Amino acid sequence: MEELFEEQINPEYAVSLISNDGPLAKESPFYEERPSQMALLKHITEAFNEGKIGIFEAGTGVGKSYAYLIPAILFAATEGKRVVISTGTINLQQQLAQKDVPAALKITGKQLKCLLLKGRQNYVCRRRLADTLEEQDLFSEETEELERIADWVETTEDGSRSDLSFMPTESLWQRINSESDACMGRKCPYCEKCFVMKLRKQAADAQILIVNHHLLFADIETRMGGAGYDDVAVLPPYHHVLFDEAHGIENAATSFFSETISRFKIIKQLNYLYRHRKGAAQGLLFTLEALSSSDIDMAQCIALSEELKTKLIHVEDAALDLMENDYTWRLHQGTAAMAEPFLYAMHLLAVAITDFCGLVRNVIAGISEEDQEAQVVWEAKQVLRRIESVGQLCNNFGQWEEKNDTVFWMSKRRLNNGSWLATIVQTPLEIAGKMNTGVFEPMETVVCTSATLTVNRDFGYWLRRTGVHFADPERVVTGEFDSPFPYRTNMLLSIPQDAPMPSDRNFQSWMEDAVVRLIQASDGRALVLFTSYDSLKYACTAARNSLDATGITILMQGDDDRFKLLETFRDDEKSVLFATDSFWEGVDVPGTSLSHVIIVKLPFAVPNDPVFQARSEAIEARGGNPFMELSLPDAVVHFRQGVGRLIRRSTDHGAVTVLDARLIRKQYGSLFMNSIPDCRRLVAPLSDITVRIRQTLSE
Repeated sequence: MEELFEEQINPEYAVSLISNDGPLAKESPFYEERPSQMALLKHITEAFNEGKIGIFEAGTGVGKSYAYLIPAILFAATEGKRVVISTGTINLQQQLAQKDVPAALKITGKQLKCLLLKGRQNYVCRRRLADTLEEQDLFSEETEELERIADWVETTEDGSRSDLSFMPTESLWQRINSESDACMGRKCPYCEKCFVMKLRKQAADAQILIVNHHLLFADIETRMGGAGYDDVAVLPPYHHVLFDEAHGIENAATSFFSETISRFKIIKQLNYLYRHRKGAAQGLLFTLEALSSSDIDMAQCIALSEELKTKLIHVEDAALDLMENDYTWRLHQGTAAMAEPFLYAMHLLAVAITDFCGLVRNVIAGISEEDQEAQVVWEAKQVLRRIESVGQLCNNFGQWEEKNDTVFWMSKRRLNNGSWLATIVQTPLEIAGKMNTGVFEPMETVVCTSATLTVNRDFGYWLRRTGVHFADPERVVTGEFDSPFPYRTNMLLSIPQDAPMPSDRNFQSWMEDAVVRLIQASDGRALVLFTSYDSLKYACTAARNSLDATGITILMQGDDDRFKLLETFRDDEKSVLFATDSFWEGVDVPGTSLSHVIIVKLPFAVPNDPVFQARSEAIEARGGNPFMELSLPDAVVHFRQGVGRLIRRSTDHGAVTVLDARLIRKQYGSLFMNSIPDCRRLVAPLSDITVRIRQTLSE
């Protein structure tokens, strides 16, 4: 492919923009060029010039935003071609749009239109807001919020939730936000004032689009489904894409391409058609009946709706029976026999969906051609399509043996009222093929960057999991660009040699005591990372009891939303945050508020995670080693993310303490140690470590 491309950007010129003599340096008298940033920028420039798939790991502090924005802007300006930048978090999206892109445009001297696009659920829908305002059965606590939103809609520029001065309740926002399958497009009476339509028009003229991974995959799915790569889909056409936070691509794609069934999801759709509130029957069915010339037995429609809800309850009961004391369950050869009642309940639900949707479609068929254009008809068809997709998912479960590329599983969670909600899921076994077919093969340029793409300085794991290994090897270029931060002097990594192994039954009680002592050693200022929420809760309770009189604030994931927790943690310099899951990455708290990261266990995936189990079994079936090919490299990447929470600026310093003795007692421990920055390391009794941490943080 290389011969098809002429050089569009002079790499030396691009690099000169961030040199000591360049325009970026002139913005600050204290500017110092970063060799790693300059090298990364040059590689990305060459990837654009030569139509490559560039996979680049850039450590914290390299300055990868400028390193990819400058080539992207120069390329878009020179060639007149659109570049899409996809990130994993809204925070990075906003930083790029509000700060980094304007600065990069100034550095390059180019005038390009750049647009931030969030998922459409982040924007209010004027039509759905108007419909909600007309309803008379609103809860009183929602009325005030709704009125404030109605006033805000008349003044907001972009209609996004982040522009609101308050955070609306999730249930209300779900009723008024924009949904792709509820959008009437040009048929909508509010089309001319629609925030999403306005953004789409702006996007058509934008040379740089900033999106998140989920929105990009929605666009890729539409293109793979027949829209092609040269026309408008969810996004306007593009052939050059850049993934930042690319370590999360597999999880983001897996989540996007999964499909789910839950009681709330289906009942929400049924309620659009028929619901009974405060003694009055409401819903689209009654308007359809008035428009239709078909003989309609409304009693039968309502009866079938209720029958569908009953079948749904039977499915949920059967699912909860299968899970018993577990939070997840997977359908496979070993569990198929016990799944028969559940699969039969799914079959009956699919039949009930067919019967109900068939009857409603007969009602619609009796509506005149002129009235077929009515909003109510369009809305009803969209609702039916969503309900019928649930029926298809039910049928897929019945055919699970024929679908070797899919994982069929379920999970449950406890609701505030104490009851359980079951969610039934189908997930692609692998996303590598989809990524290759939808992204790496058709795109002219793909650049992927992150601070954590390698395991033991090897890209192989990430390349296999994401599908890059399917691409022509001559198109793929990789590179590592080390952080310029002084880890050797600024970070202490400690492992207590007297720690019991995590499998030891005494580990939890030892760990709870150790965490308290380590928090005291750093006078709070700590992020404590867990792999188990139950372990977190017990340890947090113990810490609160032990540290109650010290003035150290103990924060726990789940006590508040993520943003507010991090804000409190950042502002209260003596606070400690106990967290798991998503807090292993994306936490950016520079300064003294986060001076100590305590990692309780190495972040191996939970062995009974259904998708992880299925992927492990698939590796084993082809003669591979699931631990070496999946469990271990996955844990190393997550470990690197956890360690990376400590040093966020060149002036940061502090300690990382790992309480998992496998790091020093298992042979694979060296893989973890070799994958993190070179720093001071201490293997000693816990008592010596606490003394050393006090000394380190007082330096």
